[in-house]
Amino acid sequence: MPNPDQLARIRTAPGFIAALDQSGGSTPKALAAYGIGADRYGDDAEMFDLVHAMRTRVITSPAFTSERIIGAILFERTMDGAIENRPTAEYLWDVKGIVPFLKIDKGLAEHAHGAQVMKPMPELDSLLDRAVAQGIFGTKERSVIHGADPAGVAAVVNQQFEVARRVLDKGLVPIIEPEVSISAPDKAEAEALLRDALTAGLDALPEDAVVMLKLTIPSEDGFYSPLMAHPRVARVVALSGGYPREEANERLSRNPGLIASFSRALLEGLSDGQSQEEFDTTLATTIDGVYRASIA
Repeated sequence: MPNPDQLARIRTAPGFIAALDQSGGSTPKALAAYGIGADRYGDDAEMFDLVHAMRTRVITSPAFTSERIIGAILFERTMDGAIENRPTAEYLWDVKGIVPFLKIDKGLAEHAHGAQVMKPMPELDSLLDRAVAQGIFGTKERSVIHGADPAGVAAVVNQQFEVARRVLDKGLVPIIEPEVSISAPDKAEAEALLRDALTAGLDALPEDAVVMLKLTIPSEDGFYSPLMAHPRVARVVALSGGYPREEANERLSRNPGLIASFSRALLEGLSDGQSQEEFDTTLATTIDGVYRASIA
């Protein structure tokens, strides 16, 4: 069963979830935005050491506190690493009071029926066992919907719930993330299909199941309010989806109950070359803006 103190915080605490889960494919882009080019590392090990240093700088910053941040999503290598000589998940909860999550998907499969399901996860059970041992509270698994194709939406949602059930069996709380691309020409129609499919999937879960949803900010304000009210949903969070941070915050603020789980938008404006004071001030400004949009 999930840690009851952590679950209570996820259900009710004001704030948002920080997504610090850039994986192998997105790490070079994240490092480049942070001011670290490919000339600074020679292989994947050096690259991941640099991104772990970046994440450590964020997490240890005095701006990164439980007053505004209720959870943080980690990449597998970040979970396996340490911060100030403590396992990352332990540091987050015991030192910062922030609930730790783990990204478990291995990326996206090829396009089919206007969607991308998740790639196979042959090591999922062992990864979930490691997550439990590390004190992880929940998981996050992402797929993408590119248009209002019923077959594609169904494939994404069916797979998401199959994985979610395996996560639940380990006593963890899954964040189901069927992203709808903001560039989809029929985004609102895709969201309507998605909401119906998610509702059916939630209804089919055991009564004591607890899940979360991570969704693109909807085209219609308040569109996901019925999902927030579902008895099996602890919280619904939003990804920035490629919107600039200010636009993402503005759209988010028009959806009461929806809170942020931003990745790129959270790190916007941060640089390896900043002094610690500049870094902390920039991060504090970002966190305050995302927090205000999340509690609007």
